Amino acid sequence: MIGIDLRELMTVLLQTGLLAAAPLTLAALGECFVEQAGLLNLGIEGMMLVGAFVAFWAADSAGSIAVGLAAGGAVGMALGLLFAVLCVGFRADQVLVGLGITIAGGGLTGYLYRELYGRQQSLDIRVDRLGVLGLREIPVIGPALFDQTLLVYLSWTLVPIAAFALFRTRIGLAIRAVGESPFGADASGISVSGVRYLALILGGLGAGLGGAFLSVVELRFFTPGMTVGVGFIALAITMLGGWRPYRILVGAVVFGLLRSLETGLPIVGVDVHVEFLQMIPYLGIVVALFILARRVSLPAALGLPYERGTR
Repeated sequence: MIGIDLRELMTVLLQTGLLAAAPLTLAALGECFVEQAGLLNLGIEGMMLVGAFVAFWAADSAGSIAVGLAAGGAVGMALGLLFAVLCVGFRADQVLVGLGITIAGGGLTGYLYRELYGRQQSLDIRVDRLGVLGLREIPVIGPALFDQTLLVYLSWTLVPIAAFALFRTRIGLAIRAVGESPFGADASGISVSGVRYLALILGGLGAGLGGAFLSVVELRFFTPGMTVGVGFIALAITMLGGWRPYRILVGAVVFGLLRSLETGLPIVGVDVHVEFLQMIPYLGIVVALFILARRVSLPAALGLPYERGTR
């Protein structure tokens, strides 16, 4: 190993890991609402990719990170609405529609990127960190926890908000009721279609914001296919977390820390092929699925279309 301050290395790993967890947290929180409402959105990967491209283009054109994030969230909501129209309104197959959005999103963003840019281009916009004086100087955890961007803190703040909305409000009760028993929810006066439309729009917002964060805050560039399966990881973390926002945050942080090894291990001179380092986070998800999958209790109506008057 080369000479290096171990504490500094741990700080870098933790700081980059928490940064990498933010887009995953945003996407998984949105997917939590979708699946609690009985829907399976395999288009989350495509929504994140389209959100990443639109956010990058908008931020680059307007010279504003805020504009980029707003554009990414808006296009995510639009794609969520499209999914709702097809799968809730016309009762199309959720798996096919989701895969179609993912495939189309990859092709469309690749084409638009080549037409508009032609080569990789970085954003020349500064993203400020909110360093908390007195706390960011704490060894190891100080810079990681108290010297992040505002958007990282926003992703953490959304966790208790999502938990409160799902488990302490009437709309949250309606979402969970629709996911468990749409017939019973309909009989009690809940609009199953309306609730599912709302859940999918919220899910699209989370996916769009997650992709936007990835391109304009974390990486600060766009390249075709840059999500590299993060959307599907968000799906897995949502299920492994049992649709509980706090558990989802823990899963996202663990995945982010595993991703940080890709840059951390070479720093200390560990001779490992970069391809293996890139594979570690996904191996971690596979192991977690193998260990915990049998304990996961899916919403009873997950993936099942609903039509009033039929069973």
